[in-house]
Amino acid sequence: MKNLNTRSLVVCAMIAAIYTALCLVLQPISYGMLQVRVAEALTLLPVFSPIAIWGVTLGCALSNLVGFMTGANILGFLDVIFGTAATLVAALLSYRLRRVRTFGLPVLSAIPPVLLNAAVIGLELSVLETGGFNLAAFAINALYVGVGQTISCFVLGLPLVYVLRKTGVAERIK
Repeated sequence: MKNLNTRSLVVCAMIAAIYTALCLVLQPISYGMLQVRVAEALTLLPVFSPIAIWGVTLGCALSNLVGFMTGANILGFLDVIFGTAATLVAALLSYRLRRVRTFGLPVLSAIPPVLLNAAVIGLELSVLETGGFNLAAFAINALYVGVGQTISCFVLGLPLVYVLRKTGVAERIK
């Protein structure tokens, strides 16, 4: 990050704090097989600035760690590592796809968080349930996580991007 300054650090911390707060407030639907992690709508913020990549990743790591420490995150410590890694890679890909627009919206940027989290979290859940890899369990878990991610990224995230751009808040993220 070339221009890492106090303002960038504050924006990063604010994104991480909002992500974490959303997960904690909405804890019953933020963890587990049937989840709609509303905070994942923020995974589209990298379309505005690369600093959001780190804010979302830090927020995910903190949320997964707090979830692990409180027992809310049934996936345990592995989710702190692998779930956070999936969010980081998805945020990087969303950033790379930010210029591809459909009706003015970065629709392609919403796809990486859905696919990567469906695969990674689906695999984590499958291993937790069966003690190893089971294709049927993986497919079911990936589908459930993918549906929740689709709601978070497409139903909540894309309108969030639209509103942030229309209100000028997106400029403050940069």
